Amino acid sequence: QVTCIEVVEAYVERIKEVNPLINAVVKDRFEEALQEARQVDKLLSEGPSDDYLEEKYPLLGVPITVKEAFSLQGMPNTSGLVSRRNVIATSDATVVSRLKQAGAIPLGVTNCSELCMWYESSNRVYGRTNNPYDLQRIVGGSSGGEGGVLAAACSVIGVGSDIGGSIRMPAFFNGVFGHKPTTGVVPNDGQFPNAHGVRTSFLCTGPMCRYAEDLEPVLRVMAGPGVSKLKLSEKVSLEKIKFHCMDHDGGSVFVSPVDKEILQAQKKVVEHIESDLGVQVQRVAIHKMKYSFQIWSAMMSSKDSSGQEAQRFTDLLGDHGKPVWPLWELMKWFVGMSSHTFPAIALGLTEKLMNLNPSGNAKLVSMGKSLQEEMEALLGQDGVLLYPSHPTIAPKHHSPICMPFNFAYTAIFNVLGLPVTQCPLGLGSEGLPLGIQLVAAAYNDHLTLAVAQYLENAFGGWVLPGKV
Repeated sequence: QVTCIEVVEAYVERIKEVNPLINAVVKDRFEEALQEARQVDKLLSEGPSDDYLEEKYPLLGVPITVKEAFSLQGMPNTSGLVSRRNVIATSDATVVSRLKQAGAIPLGVTNCSELCMWYESSNRVYGRTNNPYDLQRIVGGSSGGEGGVLAAACSVIGVGSDIGGSIRMPAFFNGVFGHKPTTGVVPNDGQFPNAHGVRTSFLCTGPMCRYAEDLEPVLRVMAGPGVSKLKLSEKVSLEKIKFHCMDHDGGSVFVSPVDKEILQAQKKVVEHIESDLGVQVQRVAIHKMKYSFQIWSAMMSSKDSSGQEAQRFTDLLGDHGKPVWPLWELMKWFVGMSSHTFPAIALGLTEKLMNLNPSGNAKLVSMGKSLQEEMEALLGQDGVLLYPSHPTIAPKHHSPICMPFNFAYTAIFNVLGLPVTQCPLGLGSEGLPLGIQLVAAAYNDHLTLAVAQYLENAFGGWVLPGKV
């Protein structure tokens, strides 16, 4: 009904309209995108069959955006690090290349936190990204620019990555869908920083979308041949899923209590599933979840099976240049002379503290392994766990510094290697998105994707910001 050029022009205009407010797209490629749209229209006019096009180019002409941490040829690839200010990607990350080959048209790259290791997307290269539902609030991180750009209807599909919740927190705070696939299915190549050592088992690349039905086709393209490990073609019978529900982590001292409104939204989901599908949602209390933050931290800093040490964050901050001394950077920061953000400096300091207790870390790693076995046994091949996405709705700017470990609600599933779909559940009393995490056992991504579509129909999914 519309030409590709019309679609791309509409998205370009939308970005120009809202980006001055939200600062999500940090570098655009509008001219190239419009040129690519013309080529799509030319291809369509030449008349190959729809079946052929659908098979060869499943995302033909679809406008997408890409987290700036991924290489997109001709675009910056700094990950918010001042010392990389002049780095321009000369090739495409694997997932970006696959999306382009499937016909998708990148409009530009979006903001992230410094080195993708914080849940507010702000850095000294591009500044801060604001939440489209309330500009005084965060978009989350590290794929925060993607969350904001999708919520504001500036893009159809986003490319995100997630090692502690970096797809799911922005998806939650911005009321869109995000999927962290089973570990090891979608390639992470071509992003900076990439994971090394033990962290290669925790970092996941995945899709972010406004509509639940888009997650699966995008995941298929991103996974490429690896998609055969997933059961995406299996029909899911929702009545046969064994649903489990956990309201909170059990009361960790490091993490805020879960907001009443988030608990209320989760309760409504449980009630709807029980009355509509005629199934019983099993309440569970998994004791080890209380130690989510400690388990994630210990596993992130552990050695891999070959004895390789985890890469130090302070080395990444230096990016092959001079080493960064966090205490010295902190002193410079107080007088406005550091080129790093406060959260990055703080992370460098806490990393040093983590290394002071090797025996405690070993116990936590073994607790993580036992939690993984417990979770896999609970979920089996037909289980889905409903779990809060975050203890609070989108916080105000800077306030994550006061509760830095709240990301534990998402992070625990990275070290457990489980697939998780973040699903929006409408807006709360302050007009900010609510949501829930849907978790399944490894390689059962099809279950969480099916439940996300079901809940989108029941609760309305994405809501345009500013729509009363």
